Amino acid sequence: VTGFDLWGAVVATGVVCTFYCTLGGLKAVVWTDVFQVGIMIAGFSSVIIRAVVVQEGIGRIVNDSYYGGRLNFWDFNPNPLQRHTFWTIVIGGTFTWTSIYGINQSQVQRYIACKSRFHAKMSLYINLLGLWAILACAVLCGLALYSIYKDCDPWMAKQVSALDQLMPYLVLDILHDFPGMPGLFVASAYSGTLSTVSSSINALAAVTVEDLIRPYFRSLSEKKLSWISMGMSLFYGGVCIGMAALASLLGALLQAALSIFGMVGGPLLGLFALGILCSFANGIGAFVGLVTGFVISLWVGIGSQIYPPLPERTKPLYLSTAGCNISSENLMTTENPLTTVFNTPTAERPALADNWYSLSYLYFSTLGTLITVVVGIIISLLTGGLKQNTDRKFLLTKEDFLSNFSRSKSETKVEVLDSKRFTVAAEGTDNPAFSHIEMDVASDKNKVNGLHI
Repeated sequence: VTGFDLWGAVVATGVVCTFYCTLGGLKAVVWTDVFQVGIMIAGFSSVIIRAVVVQEGIGRIVNDSYYGGRLNFWDFNPNPLQRHTFWTIVIGGTFTWTSIYGINQSQVQRYIACKSRFHAKMSLYINLLGLWAILACAVLCGLALYSIYKDCDPWMAKQVSALDQLMPYLVLDILHDFPGMPGLFVASAYSGTLSTVSSSINALAAVTVEDLIRPYFRSLSEKKLSWISMGMSLFYGGVCIGMAALASLLGALLQAALSIFGMVGGPLLGLFALGILCSFANGIGAFVGLVTGFVISLWVGIGSQIYPPLPERTKPLYLSTAGCNISSENLMTTENPLTTVFNTPTAERPALADNWYSLSYLYFSTLGTLITVVVGIIISLLTGGLKQNTDRKFLLTKEDFLSNFSRSKSETKVEVLDSKRFTVAAEGTDNPAFSHIEMDVASDKNKVNGLHI
């Protein structure tokens, strides 16, 4: 749609991400993310403002979307096989986003980089505002897209070859008279891609060095580990470029992304939940539960890609071409916009295809979490989990919840690197790994020979 070569864009994105991740590390990733969010908001805003002007008010956009069936909030069908309902979004979305923000390495790495626990919490609250803004902009862009093309859908009219091209098509259509505006939207799309890919590259490199290399090669100096980390960033950058080829086979990218997050993040969330909530959980139970959760999540996830759910489960919305000046051949198309390249004729579908494989992709995370917890509990009880001694300080207490809302109570004393005990305020203890020198936040009175301590 934009005229850019697909693989040229993929390789360019991967090279840029790999470059600044390798040279700058986490600090470069965080600061580039800050600027990229601003570009994303600006790109979305330009599309929304122009669409409102074209449609002569936001009221018309909302009305068109409502009467076109695009604002259906109150579908309370409890059937887990139904693609999108109130329950799949609330329950499945809760598990999916909890795994993303709770146990995802790229997120946890940023929490650890904060000066204190209070700063980490504040960063999450600020992130919540930004996430709301991004989601609100994305929803408004989608509603504007439908309102403008409700009588002549570009995909049904064969004016675009993929669903992911609809938004760029809209941008070029309504902003072609404004020099630089289509480029701003392209920049915002690139910003979202760069932010996601760079976070993943940096997180993978950090985990590889800290968990797989440092414990087994203790003789390596910090300088050598730094060079190894850079090498790992280069390696994972190349892997990300290669994985882009598979993404083209997964159909709708948003659904594919949430499906992968669910299949992988669900069992990991179950592993952490098992350790936090069950004092009798042991290593054997945790391992067996994790493996079982992964196997079942991948089973249903891959099966749903090979045998996509039938239209009665996905309930594709009506798309009109009544206002288009196209041939009757295109008007007779009945292709489902949510099917993938793996589509299989109905006659060849196994019995599991219309039941197990038709589970809503938003429930993948929920399924993986519950399977991991249940299997972990059973195996732990069968392998003597109740007989082990557990330190109470590692268990979840009410103070863990109250500390989120109170800054007046003192927290328990903690151990830091120098093993000296001290009492801290409720905003959290200082992170021993935090560097005042990098952030330049220490006061002048803490300087020794011109350096912060």
